Amino acid sequence: MSIGNSPDGNSPEDERPFEEHSEEGLSIGRALQQARIEAGLTVDDVSNATRVRIAIVHAIEQDDFAPCGGDVYARGHIRTLARAVQLDPAALLARYDAEHGGRPAPTPAAPLFEAERIRPERRGPNWTAAMVAAIVAVIGFVGFTMVKGTGGSDAKSQVAEGSTPSATKSTSSAGPKTSKPTDPKPDPSDSAIAAAPQDKVTVQVSAPDGRSWISAKDHNGRLLFDGLLKQGESKTFQDNKQIDLVLGDAGAIQLYVNGKEIDDRFQPGQVERLRYTKGDPVVG
Repeated sequence: MSIGNSPDGNSPEDERPFEEHSEEGLSIGRALQQARIEAGLTVDDVSNATRVRIAIVHAIEQDDFAPCGGDVYARGHIRTLARAVQLDPAALLARYDAEHGGRPAPTPAAPLFEAERIRPERRGPNWTAAMVAAIVAVIGFVGFTMVKGTGGSDAKSQVAEGSTPSATKSTSSAGPKTSKPTDPKPDPSDSAIAAAPQDKVTVQVSAPDGRSWISAKDHNGRLLFDGLLKQGESKTFQDNKQIDLVLGDAGAIQLYVNGKEIDDRFQPGQVERLRYTKGDPVVG
């Protein structure tokens, strides 16, 4: 299959290979660019295959790692691009560490989910029950007044003689209790995410102690989110069938799928491509 020229000069034929240098003598970006050209791939091809944005691919091939957002993300992108063009990631990562002050310290593992982070909604006084009780009391009083007014002289004589009218008992017994037991508050350990609907797939992505670039798509391939999830931020995605995720630094991410924690041990700087459906996670 031949690849035509694109307006932005994105075809491999428009980029001159670096045949006069060995791979060991090239910079990281040039080595990745040469390997891509020799593989007959464009920047668009590599971006589509790796989910690394075109602008970042261009920047890395020019040895500009600033758009990556830090050493951890830069190392993850280098590893991903190297595998896409059939290069050894270890050699490029060793060169990157040597040129940028050594390998970064690993990101601390994300702590276990604390149910207190999602606090149940506080319930105020049960005004509805109070209003119903007040209305019933008014209706009972009006009914008692009407019965008393139509009772004639017999009722009046009974009251005068000190006997207790029977209407009083009927009024007190007819009305319901003035207070209803309020609904018990949910157990604080019950998280809001545990109420995820069973007819959909719900994925919550959190970055409790770090940050990571993430991308999320629905089952039609429609982009739901593409950007940097900062420390302490959380995103929730929902679809009728499936959610596709790409995690730039999976080690910094905490996942909950359909109300259950995903306990995969992702490494810092590791790029992960994940797909979840309504039946996930499957207990093996």
